[in-house]
Amino acid sequence: MNDAYAAAGVDTHAGDLAVELMKRAVSATHNDLVVGGLGGFAGMIDVSFIKSYDKPLLATSTDGVGTKVAIAQAIDKHDTIGQDLVGMVVDDIVVVGAKSLFMTDYIACGKVVPERIADIVRGIAEACASVGVALVGGETAEHPGLLAPDDYDVAGAAVGVVEASKLLGPQNVKVGDVVLGMQSSGLHSNGYSLVRKIIADSGLDYRKTVAEFGSKTLGEVLLEPTRLYTGVLNNLLESDLGASVRAMSHITGGGIAANLARVLPQGVALDVHRATWSPAEICKVLASWGKFSLESVEGTWNLGLGQALVVSAADADAIAASLTAAGVHTWTLGEIETAPSDLSSYVHGAKGVDGGAVRLVGDYS
Repeated sequence: MNDAYAAAGVDTHAGDLAVELMKRAVSATHNDLVVGGLGGFAGMIDVSFIKSYDKPLLATSTDGVGTKVAIAQAIDKHDTIGQDLVGMVVDDIVVVGAKSLFMTDYIACGKVVPERIADIVRGIAEACASVGVALVGGETAEHPGLLAPDDYDVAGAAVGVVEASKLLGPQNVKVGDVVLGMQSSGLHSNGYSLVRKIIADSGLDYRKTVAEFGSKTLGEVLLEPTRLYTGVLNNLLESDLGASVRAMSHITGGGIAANLARVLPQGVALDVHRATWSPAEICKVLASWGKFSLESVEGTWNLGLGQALVVSAADADAIAASLTAAGVHTWTLGEIETAPSDLSSYVHGAKGVDGGAVRLVGDYS
């Protein structure tokens, strides 16, 4: 053990133990493309298969899970945060039509508790394995004095590939196309600063149950992991129906209208009909506790809509049925129309993109 480093609060032995505890789960994500094993300075992937592409485009995304980690820390439950991280990264990559190949993670903590770090990474690895993504590397950094002993944050990055001719996006979208919604598993990983404020203002305890959610503690309900869409969506894109998918949107930070506007071209508009779905129960309960209308939190929470697809009208019903049969309830949100001259009631710019015009209309069912 490095005694001098230990005196500064860094335990390298604990870090090594954490690696041993997570090794089996990480190794289970490795496929024939992975070169080398766990513990190298860099993860390596054999990308010889890209030679068969006419024009391969690499797609990359990086993200974290925000303040949702504060709830995991509050109830000392760390085995679901990893799936949240994977979902936030790979489900952005599939939006452009790419298949994620590999992922890396980064955990910063005040003190390395091997079992806790192993729980986090095991969750990442199991989620990666479930969608066919190799976890090829990561880093755990101990930051005493910067973070409290039980504090940590997680981040990750992934890389995928798509054939240029199959790239999804605004350039494919046409008037008359149909927009489908895919059901979320709950809040996913956005809007937790508002969640935590509502809980604090209501004087509730994450470790206790509440009447609205039965036998699970409030913390367990709020830690429901992010649904992974990548697997079923990559299968769809590789099927006969894949050519009918024009664009996708991952409904994350910024809410429903803003994320949809980003993937539509200028000159078109979309009315998302609220009556086509009933918002997730967790969103309804939290909004009532905070005395918010559901409409007022559409820019913060996904409200039960986790991913959206723009598809050709001719195959919309078949695609919705296929995704529902694959385990993710999918329904029609609206139809792409020519944008009106007055866009004052629409969202038409987000994240630096001046895209299509989107608004939500009607009442929730």
